[in-house]
Amino acid sequence: MADGASAPPLLSLRGVSKSFGPVHALTDVDLDVPAGAVTALAGDNGAGKSTLIKCIAGIHPPDSGEVLWEGQPARIHEPSDAAALGIQTVYQDLALCDNLDIVQNMFLGRERLRRGQLDDVSMEQAAAETLTELAVTTVRSVRQQVASLSGGQRQSVAIAKAVLWESKLVVMDEPTAALGVAQTRMVLDLVRTLADRGHAVLLISHNMVDVFDVADRVAVLRHGRMVGVRPIDQIDQRIVVDLMTTGTSDREPDVGSSGPRGARRTRDTDEGVQR
Repeated sequence: MADGASAPPLLSLRGVSKSFGPVHALTDVDLDVPAGAVTALAGDNGAGKSTLIKCIAGIHPPDSGEVLWEGQPARIHEPSDAAALGIQTVYQDLALCDNLDIVQNMFLGRERLRRGQLDDVSMEQAAAETLTELAVTTVRSVRQQVASLSGGQRQSVAIAKAVLWESKLVVMDEPTAALGVAQTRMVLDLVRTLADRGHAVLLISHNMVDVFDVADRVAVLRHGRMVGVRPIDQIDQRIVVDLMTTGTSDREPDVGSSGPRGARRTRDTDEGVQR
């Protein structure tokens, strides 16, 4: 993890609010997203998670509040603003084209040219190197069509695409939804690899086992307000549920069973996953 005392968080939100007509989707939200760490965003349906990540992605500009990038005021009013800063969002639908291969998907919209023609050799090499750096070993070939990939492999390609486009912050919306045990393990290992390589990761998930498997920090939204942001060793699943449902919790964390290592041990034992 990055040392928060030596540098400002990569992304900071201060007093961010967003309304849609009479509906207050976000109210005075404060959140820091440091580099080199996985920040999990939890909350019940309608808590404001999707609105928050769309504000960060430039899809819904905040009505008020301040966005800081590396400690400096930043303007994110459209997706191109977010991309220019180094923010990439991997949505649940992944936005991959089934009829294209992995290389074509990873460079879609940013194709490399050489002498007026597509530089297929350079793009193929860069795609293969990125997957190798992220320890994605289950893909047979970078020329494999995306339609033939498993759910976990598709998530891996979408994440690798974000890394290839030189992202500093990768936002992931329910990356393990509808995945099996082995595919979920693959994606969570990749999430951890991103943070270990210095990227900031903002992870949205309803699966608390996954959250406590990989997260360094957990932020909880309730009715559009941030009701808690705690390091992983100061929170457990019961506290998250308390914060989601009531906005407060007086519990002491039981990190032995619900911390990241405890959750991983429990799942690996119960489901027979070998690491």
